[in-house]
Amino acid sequence: MIKQVNKKAATQKRHQRLRNKLSGTSESPRLAVYRSTKHIYAQIIDDVKGVTLVSASSNDKDLKEKLGHGGNIEAAKVVGEAVAKKALKAGIKDVVFDRGGFLYHGRVAALADAAREAGLNF
Repeated sequence: MIKQVNKKAATQKRHQRLRNKLSGTSESPRLAVYRSTKHIYAQIIDDVKGVTLVSASSNDKDLKEKLGHGGNIEAAKVVGEAVAKKALKAGIKDVVFDRGGFLYHGRVAALADAAREAGLNF
């Protein structure tokens, strides 16, 4: 009998493995990425205090007008730039990248590269 693969469960399992190793502090908070089929989301989290400091997504009103579809690499680049600009404005320069159990490829990598180019260090 063939075992059925549950992609969402596998992603959550990978994310839990990652989270055991990394966490965001006040000095270098965590840049968490979540991607769905239609959108991509990024938020910078201080895990010590348990608060979200900065967030951006392809679903934001100001970004939604620029983007035709939020589930592509161009949208990921725009969201990466937006979250980096907001972070720099809030005085955050160093972050720890949390890919959320997703492979560092495609939209996740594009978001990370755009955030690096916009001035974040990780």
